[in-house]
Amino acid sequence: MTKYRFTPSVIPNLFTAMNMFCGFLSIINTSQQRYFYAAWLIIIAAIFDLLDGLVARLTNSSSEIGVELDSLSDIVSFGSAPAFLIYSAYLIQFDVWGVLISSLLLIAGGFRLARFNVQLVGFDKKFFKGLPIPMSAIILTSFVLTFYKEGEGFSQFNTQWIIPLVILLSILMVSKIKYDTLPAISIRGFKEKPATSIFLVLAIIVMLITEGKALFYIFVFILVFGIFRHVYSLSKQRIK
Repeated sequence: MTKYRFTPSVIPNLFTAMNMFCGFLSIINTSQQRYFYAAWLIIIAAIFDLLDGLVARLTNSSSEIGVELDSLSDIVSFGSAPAFLIYSAYLIQFDVWGVLISSLLLIAGGFRLARFNVQLVGFDKKFFKGLPIPMSAIILTSFVLTFYKEGEGFSQFNTQWIIPLVILLSILMVSKIKYDTLPAISIRGFKEKPATSIFLVLAIIVMLITEGKALFYIFVFILVFGIFRHVYSLSKQRIK
């Protein structure tokens, strides 16, 4: 009789599977024009994506299979799902151009994940090279949650930002701009990244006060901060 042996890696992989499942549900809801549900499912997928990494570290069960599975789920939840969401909610009116522009999120995200897997040494990194694909997805979906109105769509003012935002997110994902990883939930993690830890706490407080309405603005701040830090670093190197 065959015995099934459960290893600690089963737990984080379960969270990864839930991440992928939420991405699939988001695509279904987008096809039914239930854009708010679709957007929230992408954010829930991001929470599962965060949890699988935390659990893997806590249980010391990080593995190469887990990394590959995580990337496969990410391309569904943070590549395909947000690309289809913004296409269906707005870019569909541009026919072929709408397809091409929205697909940039999926294609750039795929290259971003492939580069991450190839360059990954160990399972803990101090920073990401290029905008992480979950962050790109959260920025886009929080834009939908903030500015899309049921039955009305986006206002004329907001529509002018959609295509530039999609292109910018796609470029940043394949760029070499550094973005900090989340600090470990410990005293050591706070000491290693005090500024990031303080910002994270303040961001959570602001999110609670605004009932989640500040999500888009918080992540845009992170995006812009990464760009300015990169430009500042390049200017210092040229001066030297």
